[in-house]
Amino acid sequence: MSQQPWVPIPAVLYWLWLIPIFFGISFALVYHREKRRLSNGIWFNLFLYTFLPVLAMTILGTDNHPLIIGSVAIFVVFLTVVGITFALQALLLLWNAWIVWKRESHSLANMLTLVLGIAVLLLPFFANWLTEHIPPVAASYIILASNMILFYVLFWFYNYLTMLVLYQFNHPKYNQDYIIVLGAGLLNGDQVSPLLAQRIDRGLAFYYKQIRKTGKIAKMIFSGGQGGDEKLPEGTAMLNYALGVGLPKDDGVAEMESVNTYQNMLYSKKIIEKENIENPKAIFVTNGYHTFRAGMVAKQAGLKADGIGAHTAKFFLPNAIIREYIAIFMRNKYWHAAAIVLIAILSGVLTWFDYRYGGK
Repeated sequence: MSQQPWVPIPAVLYWLWLIPIFFGISFALVYHREKRRLSNGIWFNLFLYTFLPVLAMTILGTDNHPLIIGSVAIFVVFLTVVGITFALQALLLLWNAWIVWKRESHSLANMLTLVLGIAVLLLPFFANWLTEHIPPVAASYIILASNMILFYVLFWFYNYLTMLVLYQFNHPKYNQDYIIVLGAGLLNGDQVSPLLAQRIDRGLAFYYKQIRKTGKIAKMIFSGGQGGDEKLPEGTAMLNYALGVGLPKDDGVAEMESVNTYQNMLYSKKIIEKENIENPKAIFVTNGYHTFRAGMVAKQAGLKADGIGAHTAKFFLPNAIIREYIAIFMRNKYWHAAAIVLIAILSGVLTWFDYRYGGK
């Protein structure tokens, strides 16, 4: 069998590679400067969605049939998975809601996937109802404005997911002076919950690994105040747990005043400052889904610290991620409110133009 001749790649493709390279370098620079910025996700996605088509064109330009067939197969499988997930999104959300309902408390925070799943199911019926019961112009405006606002919210949600995933690859150096473990509520008012125990165990794993690798001992700060239904501060219960599994007494301290993540960071920072260590290095430990927002809060509190995440049960993640996104979205609620008002105005203008000049 004669060997297939080599087909040169068109020169224009080499120039096209400059586009993803530019966005990739831009992302690397802004991410290196500050990991805890939501807008970094825009740069990464600009890189990703220019890199993939240029890569596809380059592969097609090689005329290497096995490579092309393999790449197309991977692409088709990926699109199929995405398509099935999108088509079944309402059922997947309701399935998750059913699992959470069986295993967790029936609070509003644990029913977000239930609410979202029902909303996805009812949305098409709502659009049909509008077109049948109100004037066409009003229905067109409401549908257009709703879709544009939904796109806006999903745009930032996608960027949040991007940064949440990327932040999980954060690996602090084993040269830390402090390891801050964030509280998460107590069982029966005085017992460390499984979720909280995972945070403590994750912090202890880093503590011991640092000693093995560098010989440097970090002080662990267990941060959490006393809630109205708790018999002792979370920080105290966490410290007792850590001491019970072998943490030396001199290497742990309880922060017992904080009642939210911002105060966790702020009061832990005060403990660090009292020890007068020059340029102290610190990390915080929380659950993986909470690391990115906690990093943003740490920045707000003036604490220079990156986070590492403890394991979270997979069934709990959808509700937790939605809850975290809502909290991040509300951090800039006035900017988002202004953007939504502008979208509503733009939708009105477009609807008017369509009604006035579209032949309706």
